Amino acid sequence: MKRPLYGWLTSEAVSLTGTRITMVALPFFVLATTGSVAKLGVVSFVETLPFIVFQVLGGPIIDRIGPRRVAITCDFASVVVIGSVPMLHSAGLLSFPLLLLCAGTAGAIRGPGDSAKLAMVPSLVTEAGVSLERASGLSTTVERTASMLGVAVAGLLVAAMGSANALFLNAATFAISGTILAWSTARLPRPVRARVASESDGDSTRQPALDHVKEYLRQLHEGFSFLRRDRVLFAITAMVALTNLLDAAWATVLVPVWAKGFAGSATAMGLLFAVFTGASALGAISAAVWAERLPRYKTYLLAFLLAGAPRFVAMGLDFPLFAVLAVAAAGGFAAGFINPVISAVTFERIPEELVGRVSSLKVALAYALIPFGGLLGALFITASGLAVALIVCGLLYLAVTMLPALDPRWREIERPSVSDGRKADDESARVATTD
Repeated sequence: MKRPLYGWLTSEAVSLTGTRITMVALPFFVLATTGSVAKLGVVSFVETLPFIVFQVLGGPIIDRIGPRRVAITCDFASVVVIGSVPMLHSAGLLSFPLLLLCAGTAGAIRGPGDSAKLAMVPSLVTEAGVSLERASGLSTTVERTASMLGVAVAGLLVAAMGSANALFLNAATFAISGTILAWSTARLPRPVRARVASESDGDSTRQPALDHVKEYLRQLHEGFSFLRRDRVLFAITAMVALTNLLDAAWATVLVPVWAKGFAGSATAMGLLFAVFTGASALGAISAAVWAERLPRYKTYLLAFLLAGAPRFVAMGLDFPLFAVLAVAAAGGFAAGFINPVISAVTFERIPEELVGRVSSLKVALAYALIPFGGLLGALFITASGLAVALIVCGLLYLAVTMLPALDPRWREIERPSVSDGRKADDESARVATTD
C-alpha cells in the first residue's frame, strides 16, 4: 500500500514549505520588532542549537514509542509554539527573552520531529514495496522543490501580509502536515522497538525514576556505539559534516560577496541559488527513477565531484555569469543523486530497533559544523580575498569528497548480496549489544 508513503511525502512538502517561510519571516519579524542585527543573530543561534541537541537526545524516545507518534506530536506542538509568537506580539506581551524562549522551544521540537519523520522511511518503503533509492529520490525532490518555492512564497507573503501574519500561516502548515501524516499512516505497522515498549509500559511505570534515566542513557549510548563502530556510516557522517561546513560558507558568505561584486545586487545570487536548487530537484527526480539501477560507489563519487568543487572554482576564476550558472546547473543535477545513495546505505546498515537513535545522531553530527560555515568563509575572505577564498574552499571540497576513491572501505556502500546481508545483520546485532 503506497498511501502512507505518498501521505508522508505530502506532509513533508507542507512542513518544509512552512519551515522555509519561517526562515524568511522570523528574521524580518525580529528586525521589525527589535531593529537589532545582533539580536537577530542571537535568535538564530538559540533556535539552531536546540535543534541539533534535541535531534540526538530524541533518538531513544523515537525508538521507544515509534517515529510516527513523535513526528505527529512535534508537528502539532510546533503549531502552538510558532503561533504563540505573533499572538503574544499582537497582545503586547512578547519581550525579547520570551521570543528567545519560543525560538529555542521551536528548535527543540523541530529537531526530534525531523528525525522521527526520517526514521519512518524503512517502514514506509516496506509498506509501499519500493526501493530505498526511489523513496529517497522522491523525498529529495520534495525537499528541494519545497525549498525553492517556499522561500519565494515566503518573500511574497512577508511583503503582502507582514512577517507576523506569515508566522501565523507557518503555524497552520504544521497543523496541515500533522493531520495529513496522521491520516495517511494510520495503518502503518509500528516498529519492533515501539511494540515491545508498548507491551512493557505497565511494568515500566512502576520502576523508579532513576532506572528510567539509566535505561534512557543506555539506549542513547547504544546509538553512539553503533555509529562509532560502523566504519562506513561514520565515514559518511564525517564527510557530509565537512561538505556541509563548506556549503554553508558558500551560501552564507562567499556567494553574497561574489554577487555584490559581480552585479552590485542580489540578482546574481538569486539566479545562482534558483538554478542550483532547481537542477537538484530535477536530479532527485532522475535519481528516483534510475538510482536503484546505478552502481552506488561510482555514482556517489561522480555526483560529489560535479556538485562540489566546480562551482567554487568557476566563481573564483571569474567566469562569466552564464558559465557560472551552467556549472551550477550541472552541479545541482548531480547533487540530486547524493541523498538517495546516502539514505539507502544508512537504512540498510541500521537495525530496525536502532533506527531512531542512529539516524538522529547521524543527522545531528552532519549538521554540527554548519553554524561555523559563515565564520570560515569570512575568515578566508579577510585573509586572502574572495577569489583565493573560493579556490581554497573548492580545493578543500575536492579533497574531502575524493577521499572515498582512496579508501577501499567505501566500496561497502554497494548493494549487499543475500549472503552479505545476512553477515551484516549478524554484525549489526553484535555491535548493537556490545558496550
